[in-house]
Amino acid sequence: MRQQFLRRAALGVSLALAGLSAQANDADGVKIGVLTDMAGVTADATGRGSVEAARLAIEELGGSVLGKPVALVSGDHQHRPDIGSGMVRKWYDTDGVDVVVDVPNSSVALAVQGIAREKKKLVLFSSPGTTALTQAQCSPYGVQWTYTTYALSRGTATAVVKEGNKRWFILASDYAFGKQLAADTETVVKANGGEVAGTVFHPLNASDFASFLLQAQASKAQIIAVANAGGDTISAIKQAAEFGIASGGQKLAAMLLLLTDVHSLGLQAAQHTYLTVPSYWDMNDGTRAFSKKFEARLGRPPTFLQAGVYSSVRHYLRAVQAAGTTDSDAVMAKMKSMPIDDPFSLNARIREDGLVVRDMMLAQVKSPDQSKAPWDYYNIVRTIPGDSLAWPLSESQCPLVKK
Repeated sequence: MRQQFLRRAALGVSLALAGLSAQANDADGVKIGVLTDMAGVTADATGRGSVEAARLAIEELGGSVLGKPVALVSGDHQHRPDIGSGMVRKWYDTDGVDVVVDVPNSSVALAVQGIAREKKKLVLFSSPGTTALTQAQCSPYGVQWTYTTYALSRGTATAVVKEGNKRWFILASDYAFGKQLAADTETVVKANGGEVAGTVFHPLNASDFASFLLQAQASKAQIIAVANAGGDTISAIKQAAEFGIASGGQKLAAMLLLLTDVHSLGLQAAQHTYLTVPSYWDMNDGTRAFSKKFEARLGRPPTFLQAGVYSSVRHYLRAVQAAGTTDSDAVMAKMKSMPIDDPFSLNARIREDGLVVRDMMLAQVKSPDQSKAPWDYYNIVRTIPGDSLAWPLSESQCPLVKK
């Protein structure tokens, strides 16, 4: 009886402390941490732009929630899981951060997902694409907001294979993101009647793609799929042009191509490339209005990764207001029940596995003569229904999914 009494007393103290912790956080307001890449391979596509996108979302909702100010902190994970996870642990444990957003680099994201699950704190991933975040390593406290490798590869590869380009070679980055994107691309190519002649992996932030491109040329593949991100994508495509890939009859398919990548490459080099995008700055009046404010601060429109940060922060703050608390479980429940309402999100909702299912667009990079203004880079070919870009829940590896 004494042991039962002590156990009950301990439980009561634990629950009381949890309640006091939630109340303390509510009293202090909300603090958002933007974990991003400030100087690395994806800095242009995320970095300072992700911080400003989060700031604009906060300002748009008045800078406060539940009558308390919303604070913003940011950090550079340097593409190292140890640095990123150490920073997030400190944010959660001692700095009072309620939610972490962005997190480019899938390896860092998976490490952060584990800490968020342990601490029962929220993390909203805009920039990492690995499906593991909402498959085998899913979490009740994590949301994969903007895209997945599965969605991008399914959208682009399906379209390119159906044009008759059956033989592929994959050039991918040698970390979690690239490996997942390569695997998803191969699955989609084969499902549509194509074949993959070979796959080669390059180190992150590579400077010399010569040996990889020679292997791709030797494969006689019709399509060379570039499955990497940021500076690696730009370098690979530029060096492919120097090697005469296009003049030799082979074509490139960029499995993740961002607005800043096209800008760096120039329309002459990037024209006619097909890509799948979850959003585009020029897709409607709402996105153009936001992009005008963003461009006033950054000098250019947002990438879809930065737009995803804005969208995720906005939805989170609306959910906190609706829930009347910063308690992670209560806020996540509201986030899943509330419609995602912002101009960048098309028919978007959060599934039980933490994946945001959204309509995306098949786009094609314009030729120089088609572009009528700065950053006018894409023709939107068609809308792709979100359900066709997400794996069926019946095949999910996520423990949160009820079978």
